[in-house]
Amino acid sequence: MASQQKTSRKAATAAIGRPQARAANGRAHAGDTGDDIGLDALVGHAGYAVRRFQLWIFQDFIKTLATVDIHPTQYSVMTVIGANPGLSQMAVAKRLGIERARLVHLLDSLEERDFVSRIPSATDRRSHALHLTARGKTALARFKRLAAEHERHVAEKIGKENRERLLQILACFT
Repeated sequence: MASQQKTSRKAATAAIGRPQARAANGRAHAGDTGDDIGLDALVGHAGYAVRRFQLWIFQDFIKTLATVDIHPTQYSVMTVIGANPGLSQMAVAKRLGIERARLVHLLDSLEERDFVSRIPSATDRRSHALHLTARGKTALARFKRLAAEHERHVAEKIGKENRERLLQILACFT
């Protein structure tokens, strides 16, 4: 049973790939693929597995959307603004769990690309209402098509049913 469990865990971690072990200078050790490095208790830690999966997810998302130069957080911000025109920066930051200072930087970059506009709020002169520009709406439609392709990659990696089950499990965090 223990060897079956070890083999199953090894296969599961191999499915998302592992980085090579690095020497102090950052280079991989000669002949060292990293597969022979034991993970000990990390194998049973959900946080470790989720983080490794998150790395794979982000890498695939960035690769899939590379032609449009959009990153996961930028996509999330644009999606929420597109679904809720007129939200304040604070509301977007709170809903997505982004530090307000980081959101300001993200909005600056999206505004420079003419995807998002900040309009002074009619009710609170200290805040801005966020809207997608016409260019931002067109871009978001394209981003969503590419993001759907990325989601197909996820389903190919872990299986369609597992993807659905994973979304159900994680729903309490969204």
